Amino acid sequence: KDSLHVAGYDSCIGYSMHTNKPSVEDGPVVRLLKDAGAVPYVKTNLPITLLSFESTNDVWGRTTNPHNSKYSPGGSTGGESALLAFGGRIGIGSDVAGSVRVPAHFSGCYSLRCSTGRWPKMGITTSMPGQEGIPSVFSPMARTLNDLTYFTRSIVEMKPWNYDYTVHPIPWRHDVEKEFLEKKKLRVGIMRTDGVVDPSPACLRAVEMVEDALRREGHEIVEVDLPHLREILRVASLALNSDGCLTYSSFLRPGEWVDAGAAQLSYLASMWRPTRYLYYLWVKYVRRDALWADLVRDFRPQSAFEAWKLVSQREKIRLAWFDWWEAAEVDFLVTPPNATPAVPHDGMGEAVSSCGYTFMFNLLDYSAGVVPVTHVDKNLDQLPKDFKLSRLNGVARGAYKLYDATAMHGLPVGVEEKVLSLMQRVEDALGDDKYELLEID
Repeated sequence: KDSLHVAGYDSCIGYSMHTNKPSVEDGPVVRLLKDAGAVPYVKTNLPITLLSFESTNDVWGRTTNPHNSKYSPGGSTGGESALLAFGGRIGIGSDVAGSVRVPAHFSGCYSLRCSTGRWPKMGITTSMPGQEGIPSVFSPMARTLNDLTYFTRSIVEMKPWNYDYTVHPIPWRHDVEKEFLEKKKLRVGIMRTDGVVDPSPACLRAVEMVEDALRREGHEIVEVDLPHLREILRVASLALNSDGCLTYSSFLRPGEWVDAGAAQLSYLASMWRPTRYLYYLWVKYVRRDALWADLVRDFRPQSAFEAWKLVSQREKIRLAWFDWWEAAEVDFLVTPPNATPAVPHDGMGEAVSSCGYTFMFNLLDYSAGVVPVTHVDKNLDQLPKDFKLSRLNGVARGAYKLYDATAMHGLPVGVEEKVLSLMQRVEDALGDDKYELLEID
């Protein structure tokens, strides 16, 4: 990913302001890779601002989906996912709201969102320096699950804490990896919705395929009732953008193209307070959309007092989830990685808020992986005949405006030690039904 510092090369992250400023030295993860024998040979595209599930900017242009050039490969690590889908082997991205997981889902490859402190994060250029409400983490991606596991294990066994002070000195726990590869009966929670946007037919079908495969293997499947689902999106959105979107905007030159989703966030954050309040009242009481109203009401620059309160709310949510895990005794959750498959180009203006399936695990700081499962099928994944866009909340409406099973036909659909082992169990359970990689002659 272009964010990573490689000596002699720019890390402009799509901003023209940052071009022609080559890095003086390799960042920690690049030094580690070279010490391991790797030869970095390419940097990959991303969206300006890094806050998009597309990968477009004025410097490098637009990256397209290998399966369908009219669609996004994901973001913000979309160049990486596209390269992996086309036959690359391993890559590194960053993730603050889903930026290694959504690209894997959109493009059909594998990724792991590491928990904070497990992977080096220094030696980078970012669009939001100083943002710690929802910490960004760098994480591995790969074309195959075997490569993802080998790559992750190899990096941790290189003792990355000797390269980067932010990494916790936790060696690779082979016993945990082995335990969950060999555990005969797993207790699996199925999360069918994030409570904000129900998954599209294609994404729900992928979850059900995994559920059926695990059930056939004799594992226990349980429906889950998860705490604070709607509250997570509100707290995460405000905590991530507590500066009112001013930091990532400060690097833009006049007239520079900006992703439609990031532009919408900046617009909402800069609204005159009385105007925002009137808009909030209209959304809540006229449009009767309490969820969207709750999101926009406080979406503005937060004072230090308000930002601290958000961190306190974040910690209360984390505690509630900790208590839930202890009580539920599930080994892992199966969830859709996004409400829809890949979005069409310039679609993030509509879908910028529909990131709850991935964003929640950033707020919680959980490890989470994506396994590609199937492809969109125009015959199986149509919306029901009685579907009406007008019935949806503002976040869901933005996502479903872009869902078209016919146009999306053929696009991929997906679903630290323990997580990687459990990803392997899922893929093994799928057997002959597991995802077929894109092959290029």
